[in-house]
Amino acid sequence: MTPLPTATLVPTPTGADLVLTRTFRAHVEDVWASVTDPERTATWFGPWEGDAAPGRRIKVQMAFEEGQPWMETRIDACAAPLRLAVSTIDSYGVWKLELLLSEVDGVTELKLVHHLKSTEGIGEIGPGWEYYLDRLAAVRAGKPAPAFDDYYPSQKAYFEGLA
Repeated sequence: MTPLPTATLVPTPTGADLVLTRTFRAHVEDVWASVTDPERTATWFGPWEGDAAPGRRIKVQMAFEEGQPWMETRIDACAAPLRLAVSTIDSYGVWKLELLLSEVDGVTELKLVHHLKSTEGIGEIGPGWEYYLDRLAAVRAGKPAPAFDDYYPSQKAYFEGLA
C-alpha cells in the first residue's frame, strides 16, 4: 500500500514552511523522548552525539540514508517537551527545522516544520520527511518500518504541486 502524503505548505515572508503532522496516543514527554533521546532517535532516524543544549552543536547520523552520513546540527532553541528548533548543516546546505509538540487528553500532536527559503527540491524533501515520520510512528507502534521506495518517487508530484 502506497502511503498518502499529508504535508501542507504555508507561505511565509521569507519563503515557505513545509508542515507535517503526526498524532500519537501518548503523553507529550514520551513523544519528546522519541525525538530527543539518542537511543530512541537511533531506531527511526539515527543516533546523535554531543552535548545537547541551546547554542551548542551535536552530530546526527542519518542512519537510513545511503552511506549513513553524519550532519552537524546546531540547537537553536529548546523548550522541553514542547519545542525544539535546529539548524542542520550538510552537503545540501543549511536547513532550519522545528519540532512542535502539544498534548490534549493523552494524545500528542507532533508537527515537523521545515522552514524553506525556496521550494526548490521540495519534490525530494517532502517524501523524505513523510518517510521518517512514518518510521517514527511504526517504531512507536512496534510495527515494521516502511520502505523509502513507497514514498519516492511516488509522492514527488504531490510535493511539487504544493509549490
